[in-house]
Parts: sequence; structure tokens; C-alpha cells
Amino acid sequence: MDSSVTKTERTTAVATGTSTSVFIPSPATPYQGDIARYWDHEARPVNLRLGDVDGLYHHHYGIGDVDHAALGDAENSAYEKKLIAELHRLESAQAELLLDHLGPIERDDTLIDAGCGRGGSMVMAHQRFGCKVEGVTLSAKQADFANRRARELGIEDHVRARVCNMLGTPFETGRAKASWNNESSMYVDLHDLFAEHSRVLATGGRYVTITGCWNPRYGQPSKWVSQINAHFECNIHSRREYLRAMADNRLVPQAVIDLTPATLPYWELRATSSLVTGIEEAFINSYKDGSFQYLLIAADRI
Repeated sequence: MDSSVTKTERTTAVATGTSTSVFIPSPATPYQGDIARYWDHEARPVNLRLGDVDGLYHHHYGIGDVDHAALGDAENSAYEKKLIAELHRLESAQAELLLDHLGPIERDDTLIDAGCGRGGSMVMAHQRFGCKVEGVTLSAKQADFANRRARELGIEDHVRARVCNMLGTPFETGRAKASWNNESSMYVDLHDLFAEHSRVLATGGRYVTITGCWNPRYGQPSKWVSQINAHFECNIHSRREYLRAMADNRLVPQAVIDLTPATLPYWELRATSSLVTGIEEAFINSYKDGSFQYLLIAADRI
């Protein structure tokens, strides 16, 4: 995929309430433009209301057993609020697991979040490691949101989101100690993606992805996978494609973990909430019939 960009001027408001002219790259392809528009206009309650629980705004799903004792009686007036808090706890647990696999990180290291969304994982990474975290997204709206939250938290010198193509980032070769994609790799060609991660990572650096992928043993992407692709305007890859593209780009897997059983409780709980989007059935059925898997892959740059 062509990662070249042109530049267009855009005016944004900074924390002081004044305006400043900044330059952001235009999408390199029509498809990237479609994805940028999709996420610029996305405002699903399931993403925003979960983030409102503690100010960490994610764009991924959850893992772990549901704490039914914390939920209490479904007839209680506070049940829905508790359910939302529990969904958020599970999605933050997913981000914690990803961070667990980044390896030893020092305060002077740089991490890169490719497809950073509204920045929840970047904030968590800085809070854990004290290091600098750079995020990229095609969505100017998401980048503005993430940067505003960093300013509100007083960590804007360490956490920054910018609008650019994850296949052609402005970062120096070998700069990053670790990098990741959290449910964002289904929007790009994997060979191009892993070539860029391999470029920005230092030798011995760690790459981690958590992603949904279709199971080659099923034969072909199932109807459920096709529904998920249509819903998010993405192109889900197979598990085999991930491993092949990593091998071709000097990324050697150190861990491949099937998180499918761990993510089902999140989806089954979400399907009972007021935050349903209509895609819950496709996730639940595809995980149960084996056509779709939820994987963590951690790989070292050699």
C-alpha cells in the first residue's frame, strides 16, 4: 500500500481555548479516507460511556470472568451502572494483558501505539512505565480527543496522538523499544504493517498485537466474520496470515495466546446491556463455532 501523504491545513482548539493552525496528512488512499470518516463520525455509547467510568477511553473488547457479585441483582436500579463499570473493567484488563507482554520498559524508552483510538492504552502504558508513548490514528477526531485527555491529566509531554498512516509513520528507524496494535491491524495489509513495525523497533524490541482473526481450520471466513467485516468496514485476516507476515519481516513470535475463551464472558455480558450495537451475536456465534479467534501474539524484532 502506498504510504505517501499530502498535507492539508486544519485548525484545532488547544487547551487554552485559542486556535492554532496545524498540518495533518491527508489519507493516502480512498479506503483510508473512508476509515478516517468512519471513526471521525463514530460516537457509540459503548465506547464513550465505558470510558466515562474512570476517564480511560478504549476501542477494544474485554477479557476475564465477570464479577457477578459486583453486579448484584439485575432488578436493582443501579444494575446497569454496575454492568457498564464491569464491562469497562474487563476491557482495561485486556489492555493490562497487552502491556504485560511488552517486556522490560524503562522511563527513557519510547512506545508506539499503532491505531491508538482515543488513547486509553497510551495513558495506561505511561502510568505503568513512566515512559513516552506515541500514538497514530487516521481519525483527527480521535487524535484530538486523546491529546485533550493527555493535557487534562498533565501528561502531554509524554503521551501524544497524531494523525498519520500507521504504514508510514514519521518515527525514526529503530526508535521504539516496543510497539503494538490493539484491534487495529484488520484495517491494513499485514506485510506493510509489520514492515513498518520492524523498521521503527530497535533490534530486540517487542511487538504485541491483540486481534480477532478467522481460523484457517474452519476453511474460509464464516458468515459471522463477514458480518463483522461489514459492520466495521474492515478486512479480518487469518491467523496464518499474521504468522507468515511476521516471519517475513523479522518479527519472531515469543507467545501466541488464544484469548477466545477469555473474551466470551465480555460479549455475553455486553449482549444483555443497553449498549448493544447489533454485532454481539456475530462475535458470540463465531467464537463458539470456532470460525473466529481472539489472539495475542508477542514477537521480538531480530
